[in-house]
Amino acid sequence: MDASLIIMWTGFILAGYAVVGNDSIQTLGTFLSSNEDRKWYVLWAFAGSILAFTLLYGWAQYGGDVSYGRLESYAFVEDMGWPYLLPPLVLMLLTRTGIPVSTSFLILTFFKPKGLIDMTMKSILGYALAFCVAIIVWQLVTRWLDKRFINNPITDGEKKLWTGLQWASTGFLWGQWLIQDFANIYVYLPRALEFYEIAVSLVILLAMLAYIFYSKGGNIQKIVKAKTNTTDIRSATIIDFTYGIILLFFKEFSNVPMSTTWVFLGLLAGREIALRYRLELDEEPSDRQRARGAYYAGMAMNVVILLLIGYVVYLKDQVNDLIIVVMAVAMVVRAAIAYVETKPGQKNLLSAFRNIFSDLGKVAFGLAVSIALVYIMRFLTTGTFIESVG
Repeated sequence: MDASLIIMWTGFILAGYAVVGNDSIQTLGTFLSSNEDRKWYVLWAFAGSILAFTLLYGWAQYGGDVSYGRLESYAFVEDMGWPYLLPPLVLMLLTRTGIPVSTSFLILTFFKPKGLIDMTMKSILGYALAFCVAIIVWQLVTRWLDKRFINNPITDGEKKLWTGLQWASTGFLWGQWLIQDFANIYVYLPRALEFYEIAVSLVILLAMLAYIFYSKGGNIQKIVKAKTNTTDIRSATIIDFTYGIILLFFKEFSNVPMSTTWVFLGLLAGREIALRYRLELDEEPSDRQRARGAYYAGMAMNVVILLLIGYVVYLKDQVNDLIIVVMAVAMVVRAAIAYVETKPGQKNLLSAFRNIFSDLGKVAFGLAVSIALVYIMRFLTTGTFIESVG
């Protein structure tokens, strides 16, 4: 067998295991947390059937390209050398430590270094947009639902209803995530797959998914469980549905690959701040009297954020870097106002901020590793660091 062919399939297997293992928290994390009482193979059969359908649908509709067009600008490497195995190997190593790094940056950057800037900007927009959507949505959700969820355990009758809703939202989210992240795995294989290639790759992915469910998500699952009330099936359902809607937007937004990890962490960050903020205000109504100016400033920022979200949705692929920066600034300002506004409960919000900065530090570390690996690979393949990433 040709050495390049061996490397191609080895890269696919390593990338598949690393991507599914690392990114499982984004779509399946809350699903696993809130269904720990169910047999792993039941959950696997559900997720595996959606994976198979999404993969085969993309293969049939896009002329053999299962990435749904996201690899159009990534030429297939015919003579793949051993340095191309570095990204998934490093990703597997980081996954074992529980670090939520971006698979898009670690793997796709190797195949097209100059796409790093576009991918980074789209991912920053994804984080900021998810954060802003979450902080608005969960101010309302917490006021009406989450506080009730925390104070009132789910009844048997409610559990049947919410189980159906959660499985539906997870299926929707899982399909949207696969459309985004198939590019990270199938970048190792030809852009138009033959039937035997799609069949073999599907069997490999289903086997890897089975292991993920059997091991209950591995170390990376701890990130989801650290967030407030994510094991409640009702909260998990709302998280999954909101995340799926955001990914659906980015599916239509552009074909530029992005870091779904950044979007997921942005969603959890905005939710965590909004949830703790709302619970604190409900428990200590006097906070509004002590920081009335901050309260009204927060309401004004909510309006600004809603307008920004609407503007980004309206512009779609015409969004420029300035709008991305403005949205990121609005995200930071709203979080800071929430902190000032909840004076007695600042310790609760400060704890949330520490978790958020910790998660951001981990994905930033993954980005730094991605950039470093690009230069290392260039040196290994060309003997020079000269060509720029940008």
